[in-house]
Amino acid sequence: MSTSVPQVVPVGINGEWFDPKVDSFTPVYNPSTGEMIAQTPMCGADIVDQAVQACEAAAQDWADAPPIERARVLFRYKALIDQHFEEIAQLITREHGKTITESRGDILRGMEVVEYACGAPELLKGEILENVARGIDCDVIKQPVGICAGICPYNFPALVPMWMYPLALACGNTFILKPSEKVPLTGVRLIELLYEAGLPKGVLNVVHGGKPCVDALLKHPKINAISFVGSSPIAKYIFETGTQHGKRVQAAGGAKNYVFVMPDADFDNSVKGLVDAAFGCGGQRCMAGSTAIAIGEAADRLITPLASAVKTIKVGATDRDPTAKMGAVISAQHRDRVAGLVDGSEKEGAKVVVDGRSVKVPEHPKGFYLGPTVVDHVRTGMEIATQEVFGPVLNVMRFEDFESAIETANKTIFGNGACIYTQSGKAAREFRHRIQCGMVGINIGVPAPLAYFPFSGWNYSFFGDLHLQGREGVMFYTRQKVTTTRWFRYGEGDIWHKEKE
Repeated sequence: MSTSVPQVVPVGINGEWFDPKVDSFTPVYNPSTGEMIAQTPMCGADIVDQAVQACEAAAQDWADAPPIERARVLFRYKALIDQHFEEIAQLITREHGKTITESRGDILRGMEVVEYACGAPELLKGEILENVARGIDCDVIKQPVGICAGICPYNFPALVPMWMYPLALACGNTFILKPSEKVPLTGVRLIELLYEAGLPKGVLNVVHGGKPCVDALLKHPKINAISFVGSSPIAKYIFETGTQHGKRVQAAGGAKNYVFVMPDADFDNSVKGLVDAAFGCGGQRCMAGSTAIAIGEAADRLITPLASAVKTIKVGATDRDPTAKMGAVISAQHRDRVAGLVDGSEKEGAKVVVDGRSVKVPEHPKGFYLGPTVVDHVRTGMEIATQEVFGPVLNVMRFEDFESAIETANKTIFGNGACIYTQSGKAAREFRHRIQCGMVGINIGVPAPLAYFPFSGWNYSFFGDLHLQGREGVMFYTRQKVTTTRWFRYGEGDIWHKEKE
């Protein structure tokens, strides 16, 4: 057995990678095996300040670069990601535990943001109106915010960072990236490729750490904007602390996403959609369809084929078993927390139809495994019905009618997504109109929008005004400057008039 010390994840400042001098480290695990594969340095305010200084030194030249020059860096970057696509996917699977197919999807969705950001010359066009009054014109231009920072979660090691820095850079800002300390290797590799693409030194810098590092980013007087994705309590803290220190903040939080199944639904496709929505990426995503709401007779028609489909999901070591359809969760602590919520649901009267708590992968007994689980007869007020589980657990709630189901769904504090499976246009229209959330799916289980639309969470799922992605992302990373111009009419006696004569 190897006794070598796992690598220290480097920080990247001013285009250079180095191991910082810190007092503590956080272990990075391969969830499939439970093996420690790296150590993340817990940086403090001193390292953050070094990153800020690098950003500040590079800021003016990068802001002055024509948008097409910034776009060309991103075009080269996209080509390098294509070239190293499988390498990055394998890295995600190793440090996160999701399947290789899911890791590829993680990268692809992030690359869509890079592709969108490559349109910087079009995205950054302003507006002008001639003759707002006689002889007076008015125009609006978009300028960079300045130094921005991105604080990322563990569940999408490629996508979430790429929600942030490509648009920020395209808009002419400098950037500090803090990947999740649990999955930092993917973020480091992505930025290595960005440096290789020709990004000028200091434009993007990478730091690592926990709360002290985050607080340093939130409170540094020279950082102007913060992007965050994570749990709702932390998102609220990020928003409140950042805004108190004069920053604009977009903070995306957690969710409790409902998937309605109507009696007239196509049940084959409803089951497929539910399985993907609930168990894709081990349920560790803020758009997971974690609760099926079965209306009327849909419940009895749904539960048997749903349970049968879930039981066929093979759990295994995703970094070495290509037949595994679901991997481990991120840590032993998280596995135990999710299993504890299932335990509690039984005590409160729910019925565990498919039980993943006893799932083992004999080849890797130290892996952080929890199998797909279906809990039926979940009722309003149960802990598992109100908390974000963030694991491979699907709740099934039964309602006699659409009205009571909508009323219950709209009482949740969250507001990311909700979906409906139906063949009725009337029901679909009513659902879209009345459901209180920012992203809606009709016969789609995961209504996460593409890069050119906003990731539009509501309520306790989002704190801020301008969302990630799309034109709202461009607006977040720019400030508008309005210029009103008057040129007086030429008259007799002025130079132009005399030269004309």
